[in-house]
Amino acid sequence: MKKSFLTIALSVALSFTSYSAYAQKWVGTWTTAQQLVEPHNLAPEPGLSGNSIREIVQVSVGGEKIRVKFSNEHGKSPLNIKAVEIAIAQSSGSSADVKAGTSKSLKFKGKAGVTIEPGKMVASDAIDYKLGNRENVAVTIHYGECDNKIVTGHPGSRTTSYLVEGNSSDFSKARKTNHWYTICGIDVIGNKNTRAVAILGNSITDGRGSTTNQQDRWPDVFSRSLLANAKTKDVAVLNLGIGGNCILRGGLGPTGATRFTRDIMQQEGVKYVIIFEGINDLGGSRNGEQTANALIEAYKKMIAEAHAKGIKVYGGTITPFKGNNYYTADHEAARKKVNTWIRTSGAFDAVIDFDKIIRDSANPEALQKKFLYENDWLHPNAEGYKTMGSGVDLKLFQ
Repeated sequence: MKKSFLTIALSVALSFTSYSAYAQKWVGTWTTAQQLVEPHNLAPEPGLSGNSIREIVQVSVGGEKIRVKFSNEHGKSPLNIKAVEIAIAQSSGSSADVKAGTSKSLKFKGKAGVTIEPGKMVASDAIDYKLGNRENVAVTIHYGECDNKIVTGHPGSRTTSYLVEGNSSDFSKARKTNHWYTICGIDVIGNKNTRAVAILGNSITDGRGSTTNQQDRWPDVFSRSLLANAKTKDVAVLNLGIGGNCILRGGLGPTGATRFTRDIMQQEGVKYVIIFEGINDLGGSRNGEQTANALIEAYKKMIAEAHAKGIKVYGGTITPFKGNNYYTADHEAARKKVNTWIRTSGAFDAVIDFDKIIRDSANPEALQKKFLYENDWLHPNAEGYKTMGSGVDLKLFQ
């Protein structure tokens, strides 16, 4: 018996619907690594409890459906949030102003508020909300009762947040603080080509030396390059740098080795990983060769974890630091050993040679002088980050 035209049309429509549903997927477009906020980086008086904060972030790829993530991972008591709104920000952080008509309330399982238990993260319900590439988003959190002293956040925001007393949306007289609290990610529904690259790093990835509220860390520059290229325009960039972080032990925040699963593997839509960390391990080492060997073993474990999920892993060579108090002949020998392994072992799917990109060709153990931030001989300035971000081979992400 022949099928009617209507039957065929319905069959095609249902198939298309099923394919579209399958093709739609969550992909992280912005995130930041969580740590226990140090006392000197806590929110200014009167603190978060019972008050409202507006935090500005700049996403990488856009979308038309989003959800926002919030963390109490390092808290010791429940974190109560009464309500949250998102809006398109008027700037990349220099003001608390938002564009008229863009504010929308988030829900959590249909409710305006949510309580986040210690050690947990929650995502808002998905909402229809159009975001453009590199859009500035304002997330306004109205806190209920919470601990003002033990707080989960990201101190190295390089972006200004705005705090006001009470449950308010008037930020005209807000107190300013250059830190993020509680927010930890934004996901978008992407098309079948949308995917993300997640970067494990320290302060050089976190952006120390970049310009506050200018969003000019090297991952930001890299993101704009991807978006401008037809073959990589659907690639999101997730910056998981923590200032002062180490791969092995010590440093600020959870170590790179212990946070790799949380910060990298649990992000949505990750197809590529860049591991660009180890300089703080070398700088604080008592035995350079032992530290170099331990770093290599840690890299191998992270590579294996990513490869098991079909994710490509690219190794970033450790940048030079002669002139900084990290530098000794032993530490430099260890840096060279690690970089030689990154370049020649074949363990990584490819190498991003940051060392070569910003070192002084006449003095390769040091950064180029024009890239120095406050002459610390460790962190690049905004020009250095522009050079780093522009120097990544986009063919690796096609």
